[in-house]
Amino acid sequence: MKKISNNIFIITLMFGTLVTISSNSWLGAWMGLEINLLSFIPLMNDNKKNLLTSESSLKYFLTQAFASSILLFAIIILMFFFNNNLSQFYSLNEILILSTLMLKSGAAPFHFWFPEVMEGLSWINGLILMTWQKIAPLMLISYNFCYNFFMMSIILSMLIGSLGGLNQTSIRKLMAFSSINHLGWMLLAMMNNELLWMTYFLLYSLLSISIIMMFNNFKLFYFNQIFNISMMNPIIKFLIFLNLLSLGGLPPFLGFLPKWLVIQNLTSMNQLFILTVSVCLTLITLYFYLRLSYSIFMLNYQKNTWMLKNTYNMKISSMSLILNFISIGGLLMILMFYMIL
Repeated sequence: MKKISNNIFIITLMFGTLVTISSNSWLGAWMGLEINLLSFIPLMNDNKKNLLTSESSLKYFLTQAFASSILLFAIIILMFFFNNNLSQFYSLNEILILSTLMLKSGAAPFHFWFPEVMEGLSWINGLILMTWQKIAPLMLISYNFCYNFFMMSIILSMLIGSLGGLNQTSIRKLMAFSSINHLGWMLLAMMNNELLWMTYFLLYSLLSISIIMMFNNFKLFYFNQIFNISMMNPIIKFLIFLNLLSLGGLPPFLGFLPKWLVIQNLTSMNQLFILTVSVCLTLITLYFYLRLSYSIFMLNYQKNTWMLKNTYNMKISSMSLILNFISIGGLLMILMFYMIL
């Protein structure tokens, strides 16, 4: 029964997003966001015995409900301005709409809820929050463009996403701050090319699915659990290591491709300042990925452990292997295909 209800909520979750991105009015887009929100809340409460899960779902609901109410208010004000030809107030209302949409997507400086909510979720729900739940707000953000506001959010997202992950002991929080950093890159791509941010988002989603399937398979949530996996197959350790490097955007992995496309686009438009800042801040995220990888390979702490030897599956699914292969060797395959053509 629970599986059937979950499937229904997943369908309505997807339906809400499709309503938002296909709507030709702001009111229709708002309705789609609400359908999406009310479908995701029951999915978040998959483990009622875990108090962190209940806390996360409550935080998510309150934040999203607040953003939705402000967005509805901004839409009504927009209609009022339009009917009364008060075009001089459009820019202020546009910033209000952008702020609420960035709050919904978790972009800085409206990111405060995102790591806290991620901390209490299962890996599957965390993956949905990091990927699917961003589609509708980002599509609506792409319809509104305010250069100064975009630049502020881009720099803050990259800065907070980079520095926030440095002292984390929770892998879920680390992935949350990584998502905020990648969101900054998506906004940067969106500022220059609509197709570019969609490409970035698709590749980021693919990389996130690949690494989170690994974490979910081995029930890894904290660094101290990684210290206790010395018995794990070295090949699996190596796959996790390469996936983290790919997510960090290190060549020659697939994760470098979206950043390469954005860098190429920014260089052609002579936007060298924001390009330099973005690359420098991304190097910090690469550092904490390497720190996590170092923990997997080098550290072995047997005293304090909360994970029994038989609590995770030592095997890896064929789907996960395919995603790992694409994540690690995707860029090389694309380059080889391009050279053949």
